Amino acid sequence: MSYTNKEDIIQIDHLLFQYQQEETKETVTAIKDVSFTLKRGSFTAIIGRNGSGKSTLAKNINALLLPTEGTVYVNGYDTRDKDHLWEIRQSAGMVFQNPDNQLVSSIVEDDVAFGPENLGIEPQEIRRRVDEALKKVNMYQHRKRSPHHLSGGQKQRVAIAGVVAMRPECIILDEPTAMLDPKGRAQVMDIIHQLHQEGITIVLITHFMDEAAQADRIIIMDDGDVVLDGTPREVFLHGGKIRQLYLDVPFAVEMAEHLRDAGIDVPEDVIETPELVQYLCGDCVGTAIAAERCAATDTCPDGATDAAATPVVEVKHLRHVFSPGLPFESVALDDVNFTIEKNSFTALIGHTGSGKSTLIQHLNGLLKPTDGSVWIDGENIGDGKVKLRDIRRKVGLVFQYPEYQLFEETVLKDVCYGPLNLGFSQEEAEARAKRAIELVGLDFEEVKDRSPFALSGGQKRRVAIAGVIAMEPEVLILDEPTAGLDPKSHRDILLMIETIKKEGGVTILLVSHNMGDVARLADRVLVMDGGRLWMNGTPHQVFSRAEELSEIGLGLPPATEFMYRLKLAGAPVDTSALTVQDALNAVLEWKRGEGPC
Repeated sequence: MSYTNKEDIIQIDHLLFQYQQEETKETVTAIKDVSFTLKRGSFTAIIGRNGSGKSTLAKNINALLLPTEGTVYVNGYDTRDKDHLWEIRQSAGMVFQNPDNQLVSSIVEDDVAFGPENLGIEPQEIRRRVDEALKKVNMYQHRKRSPHHLSGGQKQRVAIAGVVAMRPECIILDEPTAMLDPKGRAQVMDIIHQLHQEGITIVLITHFMDEAAQADRIIIMDDGDVVLDGTPREVFLHGGKIRQLYLDVPFAVEMAEHLRDAGIDVPEDVIETPELVQYLCGDCVGTAIAAERCAATDTCPDGATDAAATPVVEVKHLRHVFSPGLPFESVALDDVNFTIEKNSFTALIGHTGSGKSTLIQHLNGLLKPTDGSVWIDGENIGDGKVKLRDIRRKVGLVFQYPEYQLFEETVLKDVCYGPLNLGFSQEEAEARAKRAIELVGLDFEEVKDRSPFALSGGQKRRVAIAGVIAMEPEVLILDEPTAGLDPKSHRDILLMIETIKKEGGVTILLVSHNMGDVARLADRVLVMDGGRLWMNGTPHQVFSRAEELSEIGLGLPPATEFMYRLKLAGAPVDTSALTVQDALNAVLEWKRGEGPC
């Protein structure tokens, strides 16, 4: 088939892409006979579980990969045509998931200029493009800063500006919000909508169904093939099939399904929370009466703890200053105080740059306080008499994207590495590794001799977590353990964490941007803002302060946000719901006249 329709910027004709698996040398088919076109100025979301072929498809559009069979046309150019490679890359720019992998310069404006410079554009035009691109993403005021001193959301905006400066007609964004806090996600989505309104074709790869619902078209991939293709309303009508593909549906779609099952008349094509609220509140009159049993009336004593509980972690007046006395001096932590009780489940939340990562690195001695102290099991880890090896045996830290920490030849060797470094014998290390591998839900005999790099993304993450669990810590700190995972892998990791908590008897500190996970799992929530502990309370206490959370760049669990929207629209409902079931029960009470009002 030749490229004939000028209205299409992308035309994919029977695309087949195969590669050789390094470990087994087997041929893997990543894309199977895929054909579709993308109209100029369209906004398409591509979703699918990890390994479904989404990123491989995107790289074929950008000519980072070339078809094994079939053809990909970009703006009329065949991606196999090396003579037009620059025209293809200029037509279809690509933004990747991790902005750190795209930033190449030490100054923001130099980084944005990198692409246009490689296209051979005149210096004066580059200057105009850089300024224009930075203004579009609201980063012009940071043009002289180092990208490495920016927050995650700011880095992602710089990465987008670098692509925008090349003036592409199409921008492909591969999970650009996966690592961002709620405010950062919203800002990036605002930029995407702005670029779309200016006529740029958008291809958004995402695991967030609420983001996919904002597109004009959704393509769902599975096992290298397109299995659903249509408008968001058309696609999300197939909720059952979507779940069979191990994906989620937007909160509003799930809630509407439950309401219909309970006998409440809700249209089948509702896909966003505001329209569900509008439909349910069509007969709401006046202002909602506050439900007396709403958890918002609870007090939220910052730093309050149960006096009878036994603390395993105590942080006292902790302060940390980076580059003290230098021009780039910054206060990362300022007078932070809290305790964590044994066998508790605590969540740590806050916007990107709020101090979360700096804080957790103090808890096992990776960073030393500028002032204040950290106590583990009654020992001040800053005391010169305390051995950090003993502290790290008690406090295990799993970094964000832990699979990047894998390095050994086999899974068993990788998981044994920590125990061996703590001084355990080979026999004891292997026994611990076996227990850890099984605890994270993997078959020990099946994976122990495999290369960790030959595993799926979710399996790699489990192995990396097993490597920390094998040291049998009393406290397990998990920094965004579900970042970048598809819905099934996300759920699997959460179930794994619950199993570790239940069977391992471990105190858990979870760092997360997912408010739904925090609401479901945590006993207590620590909220950081600007390097200070802004709030310390139960999930009900923390999420009852919706406006204040919004002001510091955080969101609410989807169920809680839904209930707040209902109440603002005039529904006499209790806003304390944290889960889908909580929200469903509250709406049914209201609709059946059994609620508090």
